[in-house]
Amino acid sequence: MDTLQIMGIRLKALRKERRIYQREMGDMLGVTQGHYLKIEKGEINISALTLCTLARYFEVSADYLLGLTEERKP
Repeated sequence: MDTLQIMGIRLKALRKERRIYQREMGDMLGVTQGHYLKIEKGEINISALTLCTLARYFEVSADYLLGLTEERKP
């Protein structure tokens, strides 16, 4: 499994834990729901700034989102 797929799976799980809709995530990031859906599906890459925004929002490390560690917090 590649990094984008891992990140997508983890983002989806974190979003569902908080009971947030994809539309709300898109609004928070300033993108459409469809664009956010593609992030969760691992179809598109995101900028480092977006990665940091998501890590802060979900209170996890960027390494966790990227699949480099299993620990959510550094």
